Amino acid sequence: LSPLPQDGTATRILNLYNFTTAIISYDKSWDFQKKLMEPMLADNLKRKNGNEESPTSATPGALIMLQHAPVYTLGTASDEAFIKEDIDKIKSSGSDIVRIERGGEVTYHGPGQLTAYPIINLKRDYIADIHWYMRALEEVVITALELAGISNAYREDDVTGVWVEGKKVAAFGVKVRRWVCMHGLAVNVESSSIGNGTFERIVPCGLEGRSVGYINEFLANDHSLSVSEFSVFLKQ
Repeated sequence: LSPLPQDGTATRILNLYNFTTAIISYDKSWDFQKKLMEPMLADNLKRKNGNEESPTSATPGALIMLQHAPVYTLGTASDEAFIKEDIDKIKSSGSDIVRIERGGEVTYHGPGQLTAYPIINLKRDYIADIHWYMRALEEVVITALELAGISNAYREDDVTGVWVEGKKVAAFGVKVRRWVCMHGLAVNVESSSIGNGTFERIVPCGLEGRSVGYINEFLANDHSLSVSEFSVFLKQ
């Protein structure tokens, strides 16, 4: 992501919460995101009222990294027509279905997938531009894939995501409120992230006819990474 303004005074702190060795329920992580977001919104209100905080008193940003228990999430305006299987059947198989406040269409989260939630203040610490932020998140994943040994990842014009050999390996969806962000990105790492027909029950991100892939199928010499191992590349 972009550096801070080069005026010699600004600082940026980002707390890391790495839960990638555990399986976390969606509701628990959602509540945690909101808990971290609220004081940052309060900081914005203070600045709006003319009470500038010092760099040491400002609420730091955060990065949450984890694996979810199986869940399908829909954005604020997601079309349920993109869920191809009966909803009750999906729930009876052990997957939750949750509508949340992010943008984008339906997607899946589950074990074997790295989900990352940056809770950051774009206006204070980066650039107040949502389109820039989405492209920056894509670039973070592309850079992490290069560090992991995959040099042919790319983005596509007018479609949010990261792709390798025609397969989508990373999806993105965020909520921005007064320039404070929540939700984020998901990268399919292990084969289990797309196993058991998880993505076949939906039209992922509303993209008809597009394939979903995972990192380990593109690594050379039968090398493979765990979610926790790939998280090291992402946080860099």
